[in-house]
Amino acid sequence: MTPPVFWVDEVPRAGEDAQVTGSEGRHAVTVTRLRAGQPVILGDGKGNRAECTVTGTSARDRLDVRAGRVEFIARPAPLVTVVQALPKSERAELAVDLMTEAGVDVIVPWQAARSIARWSGSKAAKGVDKWRTAAATAAKQARRAWIPEVHDLSTTIEVRDVCARVHAGGGVVALLHEDGAVPFRSLDFTGADEVVFVIGPEGGLTDEEIADLTALGGQTVVLGPEVLRTAAAGAVALGALGAVTDRWTM
Repeated sequence: MTPPVFWVDEVPRAGEDAQVTGSEGRHAVTVTRLRAGQPVILGDGKGNRAECTVTGTSARDRLDVRAGRVEFIARPAPLVTVVQALPKSERAELAVDLMTEAGVDVIVPWQAARSIARWSGSKAAKGVDKWRTAAATAAKQARRAWIPEVHDLSTTIEVRDVCARVHAGGGVVALLHEDGAVPFRSLDFTGADEVVFVIGPEGGLTDEEIADLTALGGQTVVLGPEVLRTAAAGAVALGALGAVTDRWTM
């Protein structure tokens, strides 16, 4: 079984002693119940990670380790950004969890026209914080080297900017839609450095949103015969992308 991962601000060098403290240390000692001699991985969420051995637990929130092999793992290519319209509250963090486990690189929370959830003021800040926490937790569970970047809440104008930038750079912009004009398997990812998946809310994308984003190079794409919930669509798209590109090359 792959050793558990814990996040640290700075990954130790090979041969160095280090400590995991705070909430991560408490989880390692009191929940995972790690003991001397067991392997763990320390990562900074930015590609750096160290294979370590536990040397002791000097407190309930402190894990002592010694670093062995240290490596940097580059992000897989192409980079994947998911523009996720805000789902209903009970599905929002599920969407982040699933797409993180499936390998997303950047998540853009989007206040779409038909989003039932409405974020404003302090609620927007709290919502983004919850998404970032969910992404970090899911990345740890999935043994990822990178924690996905979660943007602040975006408006449709900001989403337009993301799509325009990626299209101008030769990337692929796919609007996932049950009535999409293009089957996913027909998309050409050859040479694309970045892919954007735009996922609408429970009520779907409006005609105006589709028109705006297709004018900026987006394509309406259907994943398959089933109609997916908004919380699941990102993970399914990432899985399909992994199978047709080198993102899953080991």
